[in-house]
Amino acid sequence: MSAVVVYESMFGSTQAVAEAVGRGLAKHLSTEVLEVGHAPLPGPGVDLLVVGGPTHAFSMSRPQTRTDAHKDSPDGRVISNGPGVREWIDSLPKQRGARAAVFDTKVLKPLTGSAAKAEGKALTAHGYDVLAHKSFGVSGKTGPLSDGELARAEAWGEQLAAQIVRH
Repeated sequence: MSAVVVYESMFGSTQAVAEAVGRGLAKHLSTEVLEVGHAPLPGPGVDLLVVGGPTHAFSMSRPQTRTDAHKDSPDGRVISNGPGVREWIDSLPKQRGARAAVFDTKVLKPLTGSAAKAEGKALTAHGYDVLAHKSFGVSGKTGPLSDGELARAEAWGEQLAAQIVRH
């Protein structure tokens, strides 16, 4: 059984969460963690697709919010330098019964929105059965992750894998 984690990250927090989720998944499933710019469309042998990205302007990133992230970066660079998970999900073929989970990173304050919620809706529109949504906190726009979030992400990945193995 296998899982693929596809992530978009600007300053590294979402990448770190994706890698931690991947470590948790790998305890029970063959797992690959891929930055969205290097992620092919999932093949028929993938039992779980996990998609994650940063929350930008209450939702998934868009070209303008990615441009803004470049400006916010101390060195003008970001990890995900092209189209993001929004465009990647839009390119997915329609599925029937494929399983997915979604996550985001965001400042955990009221009214910050959720990329995970939007990712889940987009995957559902493509026919995926979205099993779980999870948000991981960052202390500010460029990070770092809040204390304990990597351990939470790894535990969540392990829970997702156990759920897939049981079914």
